Amino acid sequence: MDVINLTLLLLLALGIVGNNATVSIAVAILLLMRLFSLERYFPLLEQHGLQVGIIILTIGILAPLASGKVNPASVLALFTHWHTILAIIMGVFVAYLAGKGTDLMSGNPLIVTGLLLGTIIGVTFFRGVAVGPLIAAGMLAFLLQFLPK
Repeated sequence: MDVINLTLLLLLALGIVGNNATVSIAVAILLLMRLFSLERYFPLLEQHGLQVGIIILTIGILAPLASGKVNPASVLALFTHWHTILAIIMGVFVAYLAGKGTDLMSGNPLIVTGLLLGTIIGVTFFRGVAVGPLIAAGMLAFLLQFLPK
């Protein structure tokens, strides 16, 4: 068995031990793709996987609006309370960070590895959520602009 499969098995074990279905399912799919010699699809996943994931995440976030659970008229109420105004500001900031993170991740695979390892540790042991690499990359890109190269 090669090192990559062993690494994936270790990540799968971490996902299972940490009781995190997201990491476990993602790693299991990648491991199965390797075992069934579907590696030719990895470049497609690398190129479009993040965008497809963001689309699916956005659909999940907008579903309450589409289903009628959130009244469009109540969206105007967002601007009447300081908590929701702060939420809007944080949403803008996080979207900015995610954009910076996308640029950083696409240009530096070694940083991606560190971010992924940190995210898996956070998901497994601290009950985090696996969207961490994008936000972490954005935060890192934000910090790196102030540090000497």
